Amino acid sequence: MITLPGVDSKMIANNLTPSKPVHPGELIKDEIEYRGIPQKEFAAEIGMPASVLNAVLNGKRAVTTEYALLFEAALGVDANIWLRMQTAYNMQIAKSNPSFMARINRIRNVAAFL
Repeated sequence: MITLPGVDSKMIANNLTPSKPVHPGELIKDEIEYRGIPQKEFAAEIGMPASVLNAVLNGKRAVTTEYALLFEAALGVDANIWLRMQTAYNMQIAKSNPSFMARINRIRNVAAFL
């Protein structure tokens, strides 16, 4: 969390949670499009089925450790960035699920009495 003297931390853009989670695949897709690399060629270069790559790029499949390392090797962007983004995405999705959060709150209430 970023803090600045005299500024409420909730008012700093980097501390805000986006209203719509951004899957890291969207940014990877933007990156390969910016570089002018067709998806099929990129998939072949990194040894990944084109259908799997397409699912990752469209947010239908998670960026795994292995995928992040492949993207790092091909794009020069540290794998940890992709993995942290995937974790943040997963957390935001979980926290936006009302039934899951109700379950979490029930567990917290029980744990408070232990």
